[in-house]
Amino acid sequence: MQYVDVIVVGAGLSGIGMACHIKRECPQKSIAIIEGRSSIGGTWDLFRYPGIRSDSDMYTLGYQFKPWVKDTTIAEGEQIRNYITEAAHENDVYKCIQFGTKAVSANFDRSAAEWTVVLQEGGQTRSLRAQFLISCCGYYKYEHGYTPDFPGFADYKGEFIHPQLWPKNFDNSNKKIVVIGSGATAVTLIPNLVKGAASVTLLQRSPTYMAAIPNFDPLIPAMRKVMPESMVYKIVRGRNVAIGTLFYELCRKRPETMRRFLIGQAMRATGNKVDVKHFTPKYNPWDERLCALPNGDLFKTLRKGEATIVTDHIDTFTKNGIRLKSGEHLDADVVISATGLELQMLGGADITVDAASLEWSNALSYKGVMVSGMPNAVNIFGYTNASWTLKADLISAYVCRIIKHMDAVGMRQFEPVNNDPTVVPEPFVDLQSGYIQRSIDKFPRQGNKHPWKVHQNYLKDIKLFKYAKLEDGVLQFSHPKRVTQVNTPSFSVKKVLGL
Repeated sequence: MQYVDVIVVGAGLSGIGMACHIKRECPQKSIAIIEGRSSIGGTWDLFRYPGIRSDSDMYTLGYQFKPWVKDTTIAEGEQIRNYITEAAHENDVYKCIQFGTKAVSANFDRSAAEWTVVLQEGGQTRSLRAQFLISCCGYYKYEHGYTPDFPGFADYKGEFIHPQLWPKNFDNSNKKIVVIGSGATAVTLIPNLVKGAASVTLLQRSPTYMAAIPNFDPLIPAMRKVMPESMVYKIVRGRNVAIGTLFYELCRKRPETMRRFLIGQAMRATGNKVDVKHFTPKYNPWDERLCALPNGDLFKTLRKGEATIVTDHIDTFTKNGIRLKSGEHLDADVVISATGLELQMLGGADITVDAASLEWSNALSYKGVMVSGMPNAVNIFGYTNASWTLKADLISAYVCRIIKHMDAVGMRQFEPVNNDPTVVPEPFVDLQSGYIQRSIDKFPRQGNKHPWKVHQNYLKDIKLFKYAKLEDGVLQFSHPKRVTQVNTPSFSVKKVLGL
């Protein structure tokens, strides 16, 4: 059985970022990146629907160590994929990726302080041992998204698409299209489907808060004329973090004020040509994730009458479309179900410790990074109210800090242990979004106090991950005796990594 120091599961934005951090800060450690698909990029390679883009600016979605050098602040999916690939090559981690390989199960042996991960590749299975297991495979199933059990669906004779499985040669010419949903995917699709289509309708069961954001910042090119690229990136990144944090805090502390602001912006941007009810959610801002519209593209599309928006419930599918509870019928040659994701932990792998299964709903998340009862393991889970990568970068640097500390003090195992009976479990994510609530029991819980509390605040987390003591009495370090494996004299890291 072969061995590496660190197994990283997933070659997307988080996985490549984590591997780059390890290469830069712990260059002596060997890495294997396990990727179930045949290409790099994760989400940004999987999703290929029209207009796929980031919903965070690239100065915060980008890596701390790799400046974003393009003029646009919101990037298309292909641009993000290329950015990730560049980072992998620049930091010499691309060669560590094992494509077409899925982590089926993983067991941690406390007596050896090692993980054994069972991998599946082309119908064959093999095992790989490592001291550390880092999950960077996101939180949803790549195989399929979430589709509700629509009444009457069997009667529908048109084309039905989930954006997660977008058809390669889709042609919208002269077609009547209905997009079901109100999240980031739905609002991205609408402006990118109208050209050539007979009609495009956004059908939402309930409204979502939407905000127009500029896709070009004239200050950035001006700064580039007098400053190095790295300094421009650092300044703009810091500014955008501050603005995003302030906006979120205002939404939480002054919800009515921000509610009026967001609804007012939507009405002005649509020229008051769209009924305000379509932009008036029943919840407060940031109870669910807010949708960012680059240059207000959806607002412009609705204002020009190129698409329509309907807020209603589906009564039933019909042969030619959808009948709503109001009695209105939406004709549809194509129905696109942008109805969210199906969530899972750790890519769906079966996780055990000393061959005993973990009960995720009974486990506590330590700083939103580790899980009680699960030694030498880290799960990258970014912010829900800001750029995912902001937190992923902090966690990656924090993991490197732990690895270096363990080497310095001669320890081989870490594990968060809760000995405080006053800690009250709470849901890991406090968003009310349907796709979160459907699967929240599949995730560990957070606690009501430090260090089990998950912050959605970058400034707090900088202190927590960069400067707080590692040996805090909760994160416990130990040195179990390594179990000597037999029949492994031919061990080769290069062979493990496919070099």
